[in-house]
Amino acid sequence: MKGFFKFVFASMLGFILSFIVLGLLLVVGIVGLISSAGDEPAKVEANSVIHFSLNYPIVERTIKNPLDNIDIAGIHGDKTLGLNDILSALKRAKSDENIKGIYLDLSGVQGGMATLEEIRNGLLDFKKSKKFILAYSEVYSQKAYYLASVADKVYINPEGILEFTGLSSQSPYFKGALEKLEIEAQVIKVGTYKSAVEPFILDKMSDANRKQVTSFLGSLYQHLLSGVSTSRKISRDSLFAMANQLKIQKAQDAVTYKLVDGLRYKDQVIDELKTRTGIDKKNDLKSISLMDYMKANTPEEGDMDSRVAVVYASGEITGGEGDDESIGSERISRALRKVRLDKKIKAVVFRINSGGGSALASDVIWREVALTRKVKPVIVSMGDVAASGGYYIACAADSIFAQPNTITGSIGVFGIIPNMQKFFNNKLGITFDGVKTAEHADLGTTLRPLTDSERFIIQTEVNRIYATFTKRVADGRKKTQAYVDSIGQGRVWSGTEALKIGLVDRLGNIDDAIRSAAKMAKIKNYKLVAYPAQKDPFEAIFSGGEDKLKEHFSKLQFGDNYVYFQQLQSALKLNGIQARLPYTISIR
Repeated sequence: MKGFFKFVFASMLGFILSFIVLGLLLVVGIVGLISSAGDEPAKVEANSVIHFSLNYPIVERTIKNPLDNIDIAGIHGDKTLGLNDILSALKRAKSDENIKGIYLDLSGVQGGMATLEEIRNGLLDFKKSKKFILAYSEVYSQKAYYLASVADKVYINPEGILEFTGLSSQSPYFKGALEKLEIEAQVIKVGTYKSAVEPFILDKMSDANRKQVTSFLGSLYQHLLSGVSTSRKISRDSLFAMANQLKIQKAQDAVTYKLVDGLRYKDQVIDELKTRTGIDKKNDLKSISLMDYMKANTPEEGDMDSRVAVVYASGEITGGEGDDESIGSERISRALRKVRLDKKIKAVVFRINSGGGSALASDVIWREVALTRKVKPVIVSMGDVAASGGYYIACAADSIFAQPNTITGSIGVFGIIPNMQKFFNNKLGITFDGVKTAEHADLGTTLRPLTDSERFIIQTEVNRIYATFTKRVADGRKKTQAYVDSIGQGRVWSGTEALKIGLVDRLGNIDDAIRSAAKMAKIKNYKLVAYPAQKDPFEAIFSGGEDKLKEHFSKLQFGDNYVYFQQLQSALKLNGIQARLPYTISIR
């Protein structure tokens, strides 16, 4: 009886806490919606500069979040910057008479390499207006410096730091931890380079994986050096030597080797900005934040009867609806069907930023792309990543655009079924027993190891899915299946490498893809429309509220190491055969 009351009390406590959390979210949501309703774009004064800061994560398109400016009891909205609105803001600023220049404040830059390439290209286009760009930071990461290098003047704090050490990529390996927990990762895969499973069965890189990472990382590095070389007028060999010999150890070194133009404190930078904009140094600098300037973006004009649809697919590929941060096969398929049947839409740009996911969900989306291509032009624009399942959904398009530093390829398939029998038996003292009506009724359970016959069955299915994958790519890219297999095998490529081997058609940004789509459709005056429709902000707050709360506190707990926790947690939850990137690639 005592135990019963303890159980009842615990249940009541859980219910009360859930009710409080939901109530709090409701209040926060209402306050956020009210505040956002009156959120008018900031007025741009004459002789202003844009305070261009990228301190928040950059996503493909701006997410409507009414909690952006709310912080109650430590629970707040995660601000993001939409790449679409950043690029639109740069285009508008180019001809905005009130904007005299851009102040690049690069103390924190959050974005992938290809995303930053898009922004860097946007900044280079802005410079054609003859307006100035001035960059300043106390600490430049290599990504931040790559952006800053386009500026007319690059300054650093006299005691600041400029990282110029070359690129590195590291991955965590969980084999030792799983062995201590007595959890066996049962792996079934196709592809010599399909190293998604390596962190769970090895304690270091395989030779094949080291070869592919060395190759694509070297390609990304050469592109970064070329960009800095052109902007700063320093030879690539000199830049390579600076990084290789660690010549930039203090701020003055960056001046000596001409990576920056001078040492400045922030007040000195502000004074120079005032001088450049014709403001007396006794008066305040007229500036507007990038986020505020983005709010005034307006849809591009064009003929409503001639539209180019941009269909955004960003995040992990899953079955079902998904959301604005994941690719649900139902939601994306529905969007593709809608644009296919809309006679006013003359062409489609499929913007993909995904390391893959479910092989089945990828095939569902591939089918809709293939059907749409029969009706109107479909051009793929790749973001930071379009690999494995991300490439699967791209390969049926008429043409594929990638950035030089896009991560793509990874044509391979795998499955992982954790065997947790010993973990439950020996670590927790839990045993399981039951009955079944057929020999393989519990196939896929984590409570016992696979039998040899079961492993053969699953391997056969993985082989079949890989054959389908390579056939889809061969048909879409007009290659032989044998050739696709030779460049497949799970190998990851940079955009530059992918162009050479025929996985992509051109190097370019999303604007290049849009222009190409319009050209194929033979339209000039067109209207851009975005799909799928974004979720209502109020609905987004409450969908999966408990999971979002857990994620919020997990991030606080793990800090920068959250990505490793997330990767291990994701692996243990994998369902079905996967076509995804080998691992979370983080380059610094």
